[in-house]
Amino acid sequence: MARRRKKRRNQNKIGMRIVAVVVLALVVVVNANSMNLRAKSGTYQERTDKLNAQIDEEKQRTKEIEDLKKYVNTKKYIEEVAKDKLGLVYDDEIIFKPEDSK
Repeated sequence: MARRRKKRRNQNKIGMRIVAVVVLALVVVVNANSMNLRAKSGTYQERTDKLNAQIDEEKQRTKEIEDLKKYVNTKKYIEEVAKDKLGLVYDDEIIFKPEDSK
């Protein structure tokens, strides 16, 4: 009977050691995965910040384009283009041109 008790105690000690090793291995694996996920999270946060900055820049650019679109449809813009690029003037307008000095 003493042998049986001693044998059971040894089996229990071996079983407890196996369980402890398995639990320790799980803790190590979970910790390693946690560190990996934190690194990825930081990378994704940086990427998100960059993309949000790009979105803000594009929104600003869109606003500028809309403002330009409104300006292009005004009479003032049409007159500027007609004067600068086409050389057109109103009938009652007087233009002074400098003489070419030679």
